Amino acid sequence: MAFTSPATDERPLRFPLTSGRRQVWLVSAVCLLLSLIGIVLSWTDPQIGLPLRPGLDFTGGTQIQLERSCAETCDQLSTVAVESELQQIKLPVQDGKSLPKLDNARVQLLDGGQSIVVRMPALSAGQGQAVIEALETVAGPFEPGGQSVDTIGPSLGGQLLRSSLISLLVAFTGIALYITVRYDPRYAFLALVALAHDIVIVCGVFAWLGLTTGLEVDSLFAVALLTIAGYSVNDTVVVFDRIRERQRMDGDLPLSVQVDRAVSATLTRTIYTSGTTLLPLVALILFGGSTLYWFAIALALGVIVGSWSSIALAPSLLSIWPSRSGAAASA
Repeated sequence: MAFTSPATDERPLRFPLTSGRRQVWLVSAVCLLLSLIGIVLSWTDPQIGLPLRPGLDFTGGTQIQLERSCAETCDQLSTVAVESELQQIKLPVQDGKSLPKLDNARVQLLDGGQSIVVRMPALSAGQGQAVIEALETVAGPFEPGGQSVDTIGPSLGGQLLRSSLISLLVAFTGIALYITVRYDPRYAFLALVALAHDIVIVCGVFAWLGLTTGLEVDSLFAVALLTIAGYSVNDTVVVFDRIRERQRMDGDLPLSVQVDRAVSATLTRTIYTSGTTLLPLVALILFGGSTLYWFAIALALGVIVGSWSSIALAPSLLSIWPSRSGAAASA
């Protein structure tokens, strides 16, 4: 395979990475620290007890979404008023089972109060209808056909949580094996470091959102994490591949110079790729509705953080970890 002569690549570096690697590490360290603090606080919160606030998909229960019938703007409504009404509801007994408690029901107002989402323990069909009728006195009238009732059993929720965790572990293992075989064990380790960096920061942001706004993560969030993992590793592999090319052409130069040249050569490509990936995600955030809103937010955040780790963090760490055997420079 033919390569460009080193003499033709003597252009000024657009991104002298190694000279500013301490600043790169500081930015990543601060972001990781804040993220880990949010995860730990969420884990130790008695109302959450997990690194992220789990949604209905993982815990099981019933979610009722109601569309209010409003001419142009809906009357002012607060979550406190809805929660107060829920606590006064007398649920009908179904099949002799004990009545679920609605004291811990979570209420969320969407679209400026036009939509109401209520999450509570699993209810029967009759109990769900009783909740809708009771809420109509404080939030109605509701749009005909604008009612959605979804119930997920606790066993299915636990199965979804386990499946999501297993999927992430399998993805991480497969990525590590591929890069180890295709490149060099150093590259596999640093790619996983960059991947963990991206996942922890995205989870940390959502942990803080769960603590401050009550945001819950669902199965779409797990899909977002898997997508971020694939995107991050793909971007990191492209940069590492260019570094390996520079090692072949500039073997007599210090590794830091090789890394700087490789990163500068891939900088434009990374910016263009990230920018074009963010465009449809921004469209989803603005026009995708409430269902895909946080999914798109997670993906957009992952693209930004993944681009940073691929172009800055992983190469800067590689620049201080020279190969002992020169395996990275081999085909």
